[in-house]
Amino acid sequence: MPKKKCEILVINNIAQVGLKRFPPEIYSVVKESKDPCAILVRSQDLHKHEFGPSLRALGRAGAGVNNIPVPALSKRGIPVFNAPGANANAVKELVLAGMLMAARNLPSALEFVSTQKNSSDLEKKIEAGKKEFAGFELPGHTLGVIGLGKIGSLVADAAIRLGMNVLGHDPHITVEAAWSLPSQVRRAGSVEELLKASHFVSLHVPLVEKTRHLVSAKNIDHLRHGAVLLNFSREGVVEDAAVLKGLASGRLKWYVTDFPSAALIGQPGVIALPHLGASTGEAEDNSAVMVVDQLREYLEHGNLQNAVNFPDAVLAREAPYRLAIANANVPDMLGRISHCLGKRKINIHNMLNKSRGEMAYTLVDTDTPVPAEALQELGSLDGVVAVRYLPAHG
Repeated sequence: MPKKKCEILVINNIAQVGLKRFPPEIYSVVKESKDPCAILVRSQDLHKHEFGPSLRALGRAGAGVNNIPVPALSKRGIPVFNAPGANANAVKELVLAGMLMAARNLPSALEFVSTQKNSSDLEKKIEAGKKEFAGFELPGHTLGVIGLGKIGSLVADAAIRLGMNVLGHDPHITVEAAWSLPSQVRRAGSVEELLKASHFVSLHVPLVEKTRHLVSAKNIDHLRHGAVLLNFSREGVVEDAAVLKGLASGRLKWYVTDFPSAALIGQPGVIALPHLGASTGEAEDNSAVMVVDQLREYLEHGNLQNAVNFPDAVLAREAPYRLAIANANVPDMLGRISHCLGKRKINIHNMLNKSRGEMAYTLVDTDTPVPAEALQELGSLDGVVAVRYLPAHG
């Protein structure tokens, strides 16, 4: 009897260049399934979605995972993968476009021209009116970048190449991000310090409790008069009241955002875009390829990379039988796993254990098959959330 294929439920439109990376002899890519083994999603809100018992992984073809109930899936030992950096160039280019729109007053200029369509003396009115929209050039101005991950680093590098001075602030910068950051970026010790020194401020942080209203009505007054604030992170990172206050006081000349809110749409000085950050063919392709490859590596080999709720854990296969165990990050877990296998004379060829906060993940390669009773005992160990058995033949 042929082995049942692993169903991949695709929600939203995922680029075909990614979906075609699922081998048809192993996977069945479907648009409807009550109990798939994996789900691929972009923007669909899944907080009320009923996840079936067969679900093993979920992939988000993008960076943010606010639309996914990550804590609930973590309790079941289900990793949630994303595609950080896959849309970085697309977002960087949109940030640069936003800076140029603000610096050259392009939205107001475009609106002015559109009202002159039926003018009998069009050329005269255009020439007379253009002085109202004189702007400034970017070289010599200071850009403050809050959040120095992949996108923030690319924005900083592009600004430096345009002749701008760049300040950066990221108290949680990773070693990898620090290495990729241009050396010309100067460090700001706080958000307030960065706001005071910058003509432009660009935000590139995830929306978590600590970053909600990072720019608020309390600190918006630190901005230079006539500053430009760019938000291509998430709507909640900037408080609407702060924008209105800044625009009214003149501290803020332009607010450029990819996340329109009812309170700000139509306000003078607000450039609101319809969430275009990742809306390029290239970014969609990159995100799809990245997340599909990560899903496959996990489903077929148990390896984890870019799961937002699990540690990275990659172990090359050197033995024919593999256990992938999601467990609580508690003492003696490895000892109990080893004891369960050892008493059955199952030799451990290789083992990897990684942790991230309260979650840990263990990969165990064995030289001999692992019987069903051992799998059952491992699954019943206190602290073990999920056990998967992955023989090399699939």
